[in-house]
Amino acid sequence: MIKLANIHKRFGDSEILKGIDLEINRGEIIVVIGSSGTGKSTLLRCINFLEKADQGHITIDDISVDVERYSRAEELALRRKTGFVFQNYALFAHMNARQNIAEGLITVRGWNKQQALDKAQQILDDIGLGDKGDAYPASLSGGQQQRVGIGRAMALQPELLLFDEPTSALDPEWVGEVLALMKKLATQHQTMLVVTHEMQFAREVADRVIFMAEGHIVEQGSPQQLFGNPQDPRLQKFLRQVGVE
Repeated sequence: MIKLANIHKRFGDSEILKGIDLEINRGEIIVVIGSSGTGKSTLLRCINFLEKADQGHITIDDISVDVERYSRAEELALRRKTGFVFQNYALFAHMNARQNIAEGLITVRGWNKQQALDKAQQILDDIGLGDKGDAYPASLSGGQQQRVGIGRAMALQPELLLFDEPTSALDPEWVGEVLALMKKLATQHQTMLVVTHEMQFAREVADRVIFMAEGHIVEQGSPQQLFGNPQDPRLQKFLRQVGVE
């Protein structure tokens, strides 16, 4: 069980998150939609402590953290339960694909180097990049880089995988291969929280869709409910803008 309670976040005078409450069940796939600037990516970054929330509690399994007062050990324990997939891939340019995936196993999990590299190769095989282990990021397509980024997050076997607009930086021809990998993960009952503008992915894969506006969760429900019978006028307007009828 993952639980967020009363999460607030400010940047200067701007309040970005205004008391977010959310529970995620094991194996559930939640897609977060909404206009730019509504706090979607900030919410993900606060869960992972890439940003420090100003108020609230974050619970993942047996780890519960009050964001106003916590130890470094508690922060690390919570982060170890999550994997983060960035929109700009964030691969280490000086490491090949195999090393990028292995790095977290070495530094976070304490695996020996060869064990980690062997596991990384297995993951590359699983994501269809078995022949790219020695390739450096600069020689990979955007889609391949993002699949390596997902593989790196998968390697740590996190309780929760966080995806921050994983296809937004991709050329259109690479989007499909990344979404296909995410759909494959969904069939393996990986718990996922996905911020995306890919409405078709949300329709096909999400167990629950959340619409955020002005720092709040405004409406949530099954894809059928949210896309088929939106209640809030802001959601209705958003769906018209992105071409969902």
